[in-house]
Amino acid sequence: MTTLSTWLPTAAGTGSALVGGFYFAFSALVMPALRGRPASEAVTAMNSINRKAVTPPFMILFFGSAAASAAVVITAVVDPASQPPLRVAGAVACLAGFVSTMAVNVPLNNRLAQAGSQDWSRFLRGWVPANHARAALSIAGAVALLVPLNP
Repeated sequence: MTTLSTWLPTAAGTGSALVGGFYFAFSALVMPALRGRPASEAVTAMNSINRKAVTPPFMILFFGSAAASAAVVITAVVDPASQPPLRVAGAVACLAGFVSTMAVNVPLNNRLAQAGSQDWSRFLRGWVPANHARAALSIAGAVALLVPLNP
């Protein structure tokens, strides 16, 4: 029978892997492509992407994986034997990726929507490294949450 201590890390890890893959695609494909476009085109495209990202499927995945990661940490605090340290570290990494998104990437997206193309170079300098970090945190956290552990 599947218990809370089993399905929570699976849900958190799977969600974080999907979110991390989304961020990785931006690092590997989307941002390099946008960098090659004139600033006005790139800003228009980025603003459109940002508006489309705020949809129920992605928001459920984004907030749901963070909530599941938080629940992994909480269950470990309540019952330390319920979660191995690697799983807790994975959940913390996933949460760090979530916090990074909310503290860095979202405000930069909002500023870009207001400032337009004159802010494109400054936007890239802050957003791209933060995106790399949140991708790495999300993917590393997912691996730690999903790796099989010997009982």
